[in-house]
Amino acid sequence: MATRSASTGRLLVVSQASDASTLAALLREAGHAVSVAPGEAEALAAIATRAPDLLLIDSRELDCAGIGLVASLAQRDEDVSLPVLVLGLGHDAQALRLRAFGAGAADVMAMPIDEDELLARIRVHLHQKQSRERLAHALRSRQELFNLIAHDIKNPLTSVLFAREMLAMPDCKPERVARYLQIIDESTHEALDYVRAYLESQSPDSAEPGASSRRSSLRDTLRWLAARYELQFEAQGMRLRSSAPEGDACVAIDAQLLRHVGENLLGNALKYAGNGGDVELLGRPGRDGHWQLVVQDRGPGVPVVFQPSLFKPFQRLDGHDAPGGLSNGLGLALARQIVLGAGGRLCYEDREGGGARFTVELPAAACSELGNGDQTP
Repeated sequence: MATRSASTGRLLVVSQASDASTLAALLREAGHAVSVAPGEAEALAAIATRAPDLLLIDSRELDCAGIGLVASLAQRDEDVSLPVLVLGLGHDAQALRLRAFGAGAADVMAMPIDEDELLARIRVHLHQKQSRERLAHALRSRQELFNLIAHDIKNPLTSVLFAREMLAMPDCKPERVARYLQIIDESTHEALDYVRAYLESQSPDSAEPGASSRRSSLRDTLRWLAARYELQFEAQGMRLRSSAPEGDACVAIDAQLLRHVGENLLGNALKYAGNGGDVELLGRPGRDGHWQLVVQDRGPGVPVVFQPSLFKPFQRLDGHDAPGGLSNGLGLALARQIVLGAGGRLCYEDREGGGARFTVELPAAACSELGNGDQTP
């Protein structure tokens, strides 16, 4: 009796042979979840419904149809990671191997099969598939981290470039030189802080990324955003008008994350509002127990066709890059992810009379819980 496999998975057996049920019973006894399809059409339908971890094709009755199924799967991008083991008659073993491997099979085994050898081969292919999936996941995570770092440092570096360009202008006002230098200094440190935060988040003993119990002042955040961006709006022929709530207004989110959300929304207004005149940055009461941060303009707004995908990654507001080529379509997706992680919501609406309005609504928090690290500069 074959021993139970230590590595099990979902297997799909494609067979028209009379002993297909015997093969399926052997695999189930080894701990695998097994489905049986009698032909190519049924197999493709089963794969489309829920892809297995391994496909076994009994080519004895299927003959050329079995090899054709291997070839068709090898040509489909979504099935390239699906290993296929082809079973066939022993007297035609060499020809079967050449045809199966040529079509894209991962392995070939002549029948009658040795049960222990079959289970061992299946175990090897499942381990290899799991290793490939772990590697693919690691590569995706690495790329996502790269995208996050690249996007997060884009805003402060854009501020650095703006201040440098203003300083280089022959008509730069002397009274603004100190402010431009301050923007360069603060933005550079901000970019370094983002990189440091992401490096620390990759440490084995770091807290879960995005998890934070800190509170931040909505009023201080709006003042910080206005001071950082008012000159950039002025340089674009627009004016940033800020209205902070009177008195204490604190929300349940880390101050740096809230600034980051505000920067993304203001950055979009800079890129897409055009000659929309005033851009408003507001702090106001929301639903019971909530505060709102609002960025609104009188630009062209978001076309209706793009609104359903507005908060999806790598979607740009008008379907192409903004002037300057610095948009990668991640800003709004990241902003919504941050806000949702803090228990809030981020939504868009067309303004009456034209323009765009983005509203961030976050749970209110007791300002007495603010720590030294929560205050904005």
